[in-house]
Formats: sequence, structure tokens, C-alpha cells
Amino acid sequence: MSTDEFPTDRPAVVTCGLPYANGDLHIGHLRGYIGADAFNRSLETLGQETAYVCGSDMHGTPVAVNAEQEGVDPADFALDWHRQYEETFPKFNVDFDNYGHTHDETNTELTQEIVRTLDEAGHIYEKEIQVAYDPDADQYLPDRYVVGTCPYCGEKARGDECDEGCQRHLEPGEVENPESTITGNPAEYRQRAHKFFEVSAFTDYLTEFLDGLEGTSNARNQPRQWIEDGLQDWCITRDMDWGIDYPNGADSDGDDLVLYVWVDAPIEYIASTKQYSERVGTDEYDWERVWKDDGDIVHVIGRDIIQHHAIFWPAMLEGAGYNAPRGIAATGFITINGKGLSTSRNRAIWAKEYLDEGFHPDLLRYYLTTTGGLQQDVDFSWEAFQEKVNGELVGTVGNFWYRSLLFAYRNYEGTPEADVSEEVHERIEGAIGETREAVNDYDLRGVGHAATRLAQFGNEYIQGNEPWKLTDEEPERAAQVIRDCVQLAKAVGVLLEPITPDKSQLLWEQIGEDGEVADAHLEDALEAPPRTFDEPGELFEKIEDERVEELTRKLEERVEAAADDEDESDEGETETDDTDADESGDMTDTGDLEPLLEDRIGFEDFQELDIRVGRIESAEGIEGADDLAKLEVDIGFETRQVVAGIKQLHDLDELPGTNCVLLANMEPAELFGVESNGMILAAGEEADLLTTHGDAEIGEKIK
Repeated sequence: MSTDEFPTDRPAVVTCGLPYANGDLHIGHLRGYIGADAFNRSLETLGQETAYVCGSDMHGTPVAVNAEQEGVDPADFALDWHRQYEETFPKFNVDFDNYGHTHDETNTELTQEIVRTLDEAGHIYEKEIQVAYDPDADQYLPDRYVVGTCPYCGEKARGDECDEGCQRHLEPGEVENPESTITGNPAEYRQRAHKFFEVSAFTDYLTEFLDGLEGTSNARNQPRQWIEDGLQDWCITRDMDWGIDYPNGADSDGDDLVLYVWVDAPIEYIASTKQYSERVGTDEYDWERVWKDDGDIVHVIGRDIIQHHAIFWPAMLEGAGYNAPRGIAATGFITINGKGLSTSRNRAIWAKEYLDEGFHPDLLRYYLTTTGGLQQDVDFSWEAFQEKVNGELVGTVGNFWYRSLLFAYRNYEGTPEADVSEEVHERIEGAIGETREAVNDYDLRGVGHAATRLAQFGNEYIQGNEPWKLTDEEPERAAQVIRDCVQLAKAVGVLLEPITPDKSQLLWEQIGEDGEVADAHLEDALEAPPRTFDEPGELFEKIEDERVEELTRKLEERVEAAADDEDESDEGETETDDTDADESGDMTDTGDLEPLLEDRIGFEDFQELDIRVGRIESAEGIEGADDLAKLEVDIGFETRQVVAGIKQLHDLDELPGTNCVLLANMEPAELFGVESNGMILAAGEEADLLTTHGDAEIGEKIK
């Protein structure tokens, strides 16, 4: 695992969490694949040798369940979705060097080879465990064939994941109150021998691995808690027919079991890289140097699969003698109009829908990569999309490109004969440096903004110098200004290519450049453009208000229709997949959550908040106020009078004696004639009062 800045003299590979071959793609999925594509393109602009690989995840219980419901073979079912993904990704300029799938021969052979190696090295053992069993169907119930209650948080859970609660990975036998999704009847637990990967033996290695891991902070920090809690060994086999068979080897007792999908899914990263290397030749790209020697591996994944990529996967790689990832970048979720993306409620922007509306893919690429950092949640609304496109792409980038190149064409038939000024040269060099730093920080937003800020400088530069007033009186000065502007336009095109590859290519052609802008490196932003070029056209089109109103109405009607259908469904029906989470994909339904704020505060700002543990001594409603209650709260040093909007949400008579969390240095306020001297903290629309789990003393400061 390298710590040198990109570009390095070693080959790199960029991957993205495999799409589960089980349904249509939406913008929640696209965020990851576009982000990984943009990062790979950014590495290429730095001069890094790299490949972008991925593949469809064909195995696991959801495919088996849905194929059975449709009465088709699971291989045919998954392959059909795989082909659809192969057709869809290029339409969003997602340019994989290789796109395979987990059911092909390369992945099957590599998976069995790696598992055999782990087995022979003593990292796999057999253990009798409790497995859910449906006596009516006369079969064991792996993963999504069983639902029940999470033993950790009490929420509804699938057999392998608490998808509606704490998001924890669950081992077979952990789900409480199991029910069969086949018959809907209660299931029973029976003893069954399964294979386990000894993850716990890699605790020290994983701690060291996380210390050196690059990427987003959530991918580094969340796994540390799991390590501190004590790593549990991982059941890697399942009782089903669909999947890769457990290999014969040192221990062949697993002949009637298939490997858990999370074993073979990440191995597809290796298999896909190998396929690419075999296609272009090892002189062009050597997959073994990447995965077995000193290459740089970067995974872009969804936040819900950090545990699999930062714990299980590096432990497997280490145990089998493979290279560890250099970086893991975990993206946040997508919300729609401030509410959780939900496929069951049709609250989603589907990939096909976006394309059918006639929008250029680069507009969505820009929105998804620059609206928030990789790990922040991003809210999508057609209004916000319009504002981003019209303000930054049309008003800033497109406006500068068109006005500067049109003036250059009409007055000089191309690039004026003059040298780039020192001011503009330094400004472009600065943008190149910002881009290089952003790539090494895994900051796609920074990559996009470096280019956009350079275009904004160009607009200010041309407006401030007014070359149209100089052409007659100071022709040399006018030529100098426009020479600078054409250079700036080219530089913006080079820097923005990872985000908007099609539009940058059109700009490249408009200024008379040959070849592909995708082959340009950052330093080419300072190379002189061709002397002559043809009349340019506008590269971005404004999105009108009427269009946004129409699209918003369509979405609302679709969500309402889905809600009506849900209300009319049978009450006894068991729903096993109301989310976008899949066994190796990168999206989860987040419910009706508000999106995270983009603006961050520093640690010093947080330290200025005086948050204390309190105890409610009394609570009574405020006369004339429907929602407000007056509380007396003991915070150790004194008792505070606080007004809180909880009158309709809590039984006030039961609140005395309840611990709470109080923001103590809130400015006093008067509400309905009652002074409030602090703020009680609560979560959600039901005002769930925050409290402490242990024995914190009243008045203790929360840090």
C-alpha cells in the first residue's frame, strides 16, 4: 500500500461497488459509478497509469428469490440485468476499462483459488451453528429467505443485515423471531455445519491497515469501532444452489454449500482487472503487479458496505497473499427532495428516466460530483439541479467559453498571436495545483470547483479588461486579453474533463485541437491552442422553470401513486426488500431523512457549545400554546427554566425524573410570555428526547 502522492510510477486500479443484478439503476447508484469514473479520469490527467474496472454481482439470495418469483433460471435473470447495465453505464460516460460479472469463469476460478489458499493456510474452520429452517418448505433459509428482529437494535432485519435499523452485518442464526419469506410461517433454528473465515486473527493487521488507509474519513473511522468491539469470525457459506461452490481442498466437507456472495463479489475486482490485462497485454497493464506487488488500489463504495471493504476484504487479501487497498472512498446517500430515496415508493430518479427526459449526462455528472463531498449525503431535486446547471455550467463555464471563443473567432479567426500574460499563466498554474491536491485528497468536489473557479476568473478577466473597447484604440492589448481568454478556456476544458468529458471534448474540438481531451494531462492546460478555429457554438443550455415544474409534478404524482398502491396491498404480505440496499451494492433507503448540511464547522466552534446532562424536575403546558411546555431542568449547578415544543408529543406527567441533554449557552428567549433559558435536544418529528446511556452525572458536559 503506497503513501506516495499520485501520480506514482506504479499502476493503479479504481473500482466501484458492484451493482447487484436485480433491478433498474437510479441516480443513487450512479453517484458511485460516476464518482469512481471521475476519480479515475482525474488520475489520468495527473499522468497516472490506471484502469477502471467493475462488474455485475450475479449471486446471492435476492437474485435467487426474484428469479424464482418470475419462474426463470437465476443465471438468465441476472445476466439480463447485467446486459442492461452494460448498455446504461456508457450513456452516462462511465468508461470502464473492463466490466465483467461474478458468474464468469475468471471470477469463479479466482474465488475458489483464494478460498482454497485461505483454507490451506488455516484461516478457515468449520463450526456448528444455528440456521433458520422452514419445516413446511423443508429447506434451510439463507439471508433474504429469512426476516426477523435485529438482536442489537430491535428493528426489522434481514437474515444477513439490519437494513432498517443499525445497519450491522448479521451472521446466520442471529436474527430473532425468524420468519420464512417462502411460506410466511415462523422458522425454527437447527444445527448446521458451516465454514468460517477467521477474521478475528487479523485484528492487529487491520488496525495497522486502517492507520495507513487513504480515502474518506468514514471508511477509516467506522471500522475502528468494530475492531474495538471485538471482531467476529465470518460465516462464508450458505445453504443454497445459486452461487460459487465451496472448493475442494484441504477440507472438502463443504461440498454441498455455496460461498456467501460477499466472498466472490469483491474478488471480481481482481478478476475484472485480470481480464483487462489479458485483453491489452501485460506490457500495457499488468494486473499481478497491481494486486500482488506494489500497485495502488482504490475502492469507491457506498457507506453501507464499509464493513465489508475495510474489514473482511483486506483480511481476505492479506490471508491469501494479495496487495491491500491504498484508499477507500465511501459515498453518502442520495435523498430526493429532502426525503430518503425509496424504490418501493417510487421516490427515485431512474437512470432511464433521466435519459428519456433528454438531459445531457454531463449535467448529472457535474451535479453529483460537486454538490457535496464524496462522503456527504446529497439531496437531489429538479429545482436544485436547475440552479446548479444554470448558475455554474451555463452562467459561468459555458458563458465564458462561448463569449471568449466567439470574440476570438470574429476578430482573429482563432487564437491571437500573443504570449499568455504572467497573471493568467500563474492563475492556470494555481488551478492545476488545486486540482492535483484535490485528487490526492479524494475530493471530486474540489476537482470540479478548481475548473469552475478558473472559468469565473475568466469571466471577471474579460469583463474587467473589455477587449471590445480595445480593438480599435489598443489592438495589441485587445489581442493579449483574448489570447489569455482562449488559454483559460482550454485550461478549463482540460481540468473539467474528468467531470464533464463530453462537453470538454466539444470545447477541445471548437478550439481546433486534434485527438481526445481525455488524453491530455494537467500540464497541457498551459500548451498554446491552435492558431485558427471555426465559429464556436454554445455548449450548455439553460433549463427553464416550466420544465422543472413539469418534472417535479411528475415525481410527486409517481410517489403518490406508489403510496396508494402500498395502502391497497394486503396487510399480511411480507416485504423483504423495501430498500435499495443489496448484498454487495452501494445504496440503502435512508427513510424520510433530511439531507446533511454541506457547510461544516470547526472543532473550535463545537467547543463553544456548552451541552450538559440534565434531569427534568417538572413539566407543564403553557396556556394558550398548543405545542409548548415549560420545563424545570436541573443541570447540577442550577435549575433552568426551558420552553420546549413537546406538549403534544409527550405525556408531561411522566417526564419528571427523566434525564435529557440541554444546550446551556443558548441565548435566552421569551415564548408566550415565558422565558426559556436553554434548549432541550430531541430527534425527529416525534421529539425523541436525547439522553445518556450510562451513569453520567447531572451537569456533566458533553464533548
